[in-house]
Amino acid sequence: MTRSTVLIAAERAVDTCAVPAAKVEQVCAHLRERGHEVVVVHSAGDAASVVRSQADIAAAVVSWELVRSTVRPADDGGVLRMLLDRFSARLPVFLLTAGDYDDDAPLWVSEVINGWIWLLEDTPDFIAGRVDFAARHYLEHVLPPFFRELRRFDDTHAYSWHTPAHAGGVAFLKSPVGRAFHDFYGERLFRTDVSVSVAELGSLFEHTGPVGEAERNAARVFGADETYFVLHGTSTSNRMIVHGVVARDELVLLDRNCHKAINHGVVLAGARPVYLVPSRNGYGITGPVPPERLTADAVRAQIARTPIAERSADDEPAYAVITNSTYDGLCYNAVRVEELLGPSTRVLHFDEAWFPYGRFHPLYARRYGMAVEGDRALSPTVFATQSSHKLLAALSQSAMIHVRSGGRAPFDRSRFDQTYMMHGTTSPLYPMIASCDVAAGMMDGPAGQWLTTEAITEAIRFRQAVVRLGQRLAEQVDRPPWFFGVWQPTEVVDPDTGERIAFEAAPPDLLRTRPECWTLEPDARWHGFAGLEPGFCMVDPVKVTITCPGVDAHGEVAEYGVPARVLTAYLETRRIVVEKTDVYTFLVLFSMGITKGKWGTLLDALTDFKHLHDRGAPLGEVLPDLVRAHPDRYAGLTLPELCRQMHDRLVGSRVVPLLNEAFTDPVPPVAVMTPAEAYQRFIRGRTELVGLADLAGRVVATQVTTTPPGIPVLVPGERVGASDSPLLDYLRALEGYDQQFPGFASETHGVHHEDGRYWICCVTE
Repeated sequence: MTRSTVLIAAERAVDTCAVPAAKVEQVCAHLRERGHEVVVVHSAGDAASVVRSQADIAAAVVSWELVRSTVRPADDGGVLRMLLDRFSARLPVFLLTAGDYDDDAPLWVSEVINGWIWLLEDTPDFIAGRVDFAARHYLEHVLPPFFRELRRFDDTHAYSWHTPAHAGGVAFLKSPVGRAFHDFYGERLFRTDVSVSVAELGSLFEHTGPVGEAERNAARVFGADETYFVLHGTSTSNRMIVHGVVARDELVLLDRNCHKAINHGVVLAGARPVYLVPSRNGYGITGPVPPERLTADAVRAQIARTPIAERSADDEPAYAVITNSTYDGLCYNAVRVEELLGPSTRVLHFDEAWFPYGRFHPLYARRYGMAVEGDRALSPTVFATQSSHKLLAALSQSAMIHVRSGGRAPFDRSRFDQTYMMHGTTSPLYPMIASCDVAAGMMDGPAGQWLTTEAITEAIRFRQAVVRLGQRLAEQVDRPPWFFGVWQPTEVVDPDTGERIAFEAAPPDLLRTRPECWTLEPDARWHGFAGLEPGFCMVDPVKVTITCPGVDAHGEVAEYGVPARVLTAYLETRRIVVEKTDVYTFLVLFSMGITKGKWGTLLDALTDFKHLHDRGAPLGEVLPDLVRAHPDRYAGLTLPELCRQMHDRLVGSRVVPLLNEAFTDPVPPVAVMTPAEAYQRFIRGRTELVGLADLAGRVVATQVTTTPPGIPVLVPGERVGASDSPLLDYLRALEGYDQQFPGFASETHGVHHEDGRYWICCVTE
């Protein structure tokens, strides 16, 4: 049986209506005999603590007197509502009383409880039996479809005569190294790693049996017409969609901020890409594609400016993709995007790899792909790809594709299934399928909002704590006043009162419930983006961008700065690994797995870094591994000296402005052949490596992606500009930076590194 806890919340006996403690203890004893853990509390506060901290509650017995004292007409909640919000209406809850039936109990209370228990009328064994039966029934039905059947299959202890060859883990026990592997992961993982030959678990390719039921259940949970489980991440999901809906030589509209897997899909499909160019701010953060660039007229103009579009087989784009939310946590109004971009495409794809929780909190209303309703007869088919493992609780590589069929190009499941099978594996890992199923099950009903609210709440607390700490440090006279900041509004407006409130002083409930507190309004200076319309885009509270001194959102440079790579290198020595590091910013994610201990430790590390910096700590004390690896370069330097050298180099070479200049013009680097044509040249060996000094005017054969910003800066088939173009100057700036600061090199994909120089694969002409 699944581990289960029964919560019993009863006030201590103080009058004749109170629950007798001895009788309660007898009920507890009988429940323990039936295999349940029992937690007894005597106050609403203690009950709330248990509800927040224990996810294995299978039943609750709450005294009516305790419920009545916490149910207030103003919030209609209390202990009982907290239980239901944390779990679901399926959780069995019994009201316990030693007094009379209360006719004044709110109707909603009667509708959600499993019944009343009169402690002095039934025997403790009988009461425990009713609670035990309800708890077991709840546990049998709380599990989602595939995971439930996988557990049942595992419980049969069947002999395995099929693949995989480890046969439920037995093979590992015959080898010392295999035994170590078996002991590390445990037997159950291997017993559930079974073959597709197990027909009773269904087929991932044919979407039948428990697998098919699990996908249909996920479609219901995520608000889709169809849902597919994908075991190779959103990268494969993205390639599947492009390859499955786009024919050779058709036009596709690509967010220039899209994941590189989208471009891989374009190569496979042989499509002709036209790029939608997003905005950028002074930090180098990639913003949304402005609304004015999504209109039908703007799309036609962009197509006309794209040379390879002239040879398209169709005037209307077959497909368009928008990254939502962006890698920096910016969420579009997806409904508005469909209104603007929908008339220009038959298929609209929202790449929501980092945003699978959007449906489960009202803060994100209208901001996720499956929220797009529209006129089904006139709207495009909408896809959303989500990495279930990134910000939901699933195993790595687990992902989902959600589909909402539209009238302009109705979704053809049988046709898409062919592409799905082309990219899928015939040997799926069943624990990964189960993790997709469980990820959906965890978000089902009120539990999804509860989990999302908890993550948002912790992110808000951290955001406010950083600002308050910075203010406290600035007030001290014994140290420099600088500190790190958070990229967020400096103040918010209470929509109900019109009052303007400093962000750090705003009530958490206001920030948790009102999206207006997070939107990038056109006249707000804090975000640094132009060309927006009210409510079009918002920053996601759970994606926190920490800012470092040196530059601001409008690109105004300070005399002195602390480059983010120095800080995050120090954080790694503290065993704190961030999601993404840019030039003067870095990103941390407040997922459902966040804890106060995690963000409190990060806050402490930021404070310690400032202390080390302000006292001029030797670099060997702060980053000892770096100094040992490059003693000739860094020995004898202090932390502030390194920061100054790096800041001066970044400012002098104009890294951030060059990046913005290269990619804020409506026309990206000119494509003179399709990515597929360039790839064919590459496969046939009709390419050569070219250094930056000779790169001007050449056509690249492979995708070049730099981190930061983590998106393609050159796509196969594009011609590099003139030798003095911002793009080439940007690449030269990165190359020079890498040479001057070994150990801090930019992560560049598609670039061959040799002797500190960049070499890029170009087609021979």
